[in-house]
Amino acid sequence: MTERIISITVDQGGDRLDRFLASALPDLSRTHLQRLIEDGFVTVDTVAVSKTGMRLTGGERITVRVPPPAPTDLLAESIPLNVIYEDSDLIVIDKPAGMVVHPSAGHASGTLVNAVLGHDPDIEGVGDEARPGIVHRLDKDTSGLIVVAKNDQAHRYLQAQFKDRATRKIYLALVVGRPKTQVGRIEAPIGRDLKNRQRMAVVPASKGREAITEYRVRESFKNFTLVEAEPKTGRTHQIRVHFGFLGCPLAGDALYATRQSSGMKIEGLTRHFLHAHRLTLKLPSGEERTFESPLPDDLEKVLRELREIK
Repeated sequence: MTERIISITVDQGGDRLDRFLASALPDLSRTHLQRLIEDGFVTVDTVAVSKTGMRLTGGERITVRVPPPAPTDLLAESIPLNVIYEDSDLIVIDKPAGMVVHPSAGHASGTLVNAVLGHDPDIEGVGDEARPGIVHRLDKDTSGLIVVAKNDQAHRYLQAQFKDRATRKIYLALVVGRPKTQVGRIEAPIGRDLKNRQRMAVVPASKGREAITEYRVRESFKNFTLVEAEPKTGRTHQIRVHFGFLGCPLAGDALYATRQSSGMKIEGLTRHFLHAHRLTLKLPSGEERTFESPLPDDLEKVLRELREIK
């Protein structure tokens, strides 16, 4: 990507410099523009300014230099992606189990971010430089649909939908045992487990954040139940924590297994049974779309075997 130079004339005064630029340049976030102002990339009537809150009087000529994203340690890798949908604003990807979403300690390469940069290098620098394009997350061993933004405007638009709970996400989960009701709503705050920092837990409201999951039973088996789970909030490990709280942890989930469920193992299931199956959202164009991902082979095989022993 090369440097962009944008010139704008202020029609009327009264607005802050950063707010005016955020309105005039919707493809750049206000945070990004504030950083450009502070770093000397913005001039007002040919004079470099550094105050993001400078008041405009009207008639000024503003020039913004947008340098290409600073190089990072992120590597673009040629990793095959199962792309469900793609346009100029976003990519919907069917993530396989075992793929980490973004680089972290112990996962410097082979992540979804590395694969996305190999697919489209221009995504570098979109949103968070360390997690370019990433709008939401899936756990490493959770398979299914994930959205990646291709520009800053789309990134802000999509993140706002997730924050405002305007998207609809349906997961398929196989749980140990059977929930007490066919349809239910779990409202239980989630926070870090003080006894094990690798886990999350249901905690008092004062120590956690609101978390809501709705579910309905889809199919029942001996000792297991397939449910559709719809998280209304987006807490870390939310579905896994909430069903563990009900006493019905996910099949194959060693982290949240209970004493009663630890013996309920399924041969051949090497991860927790959780799949991001359906996602409904509005594209930046305003069109509402629903995307679906079928169960991957390893999870479908588990269901076939359970059906044989019902």
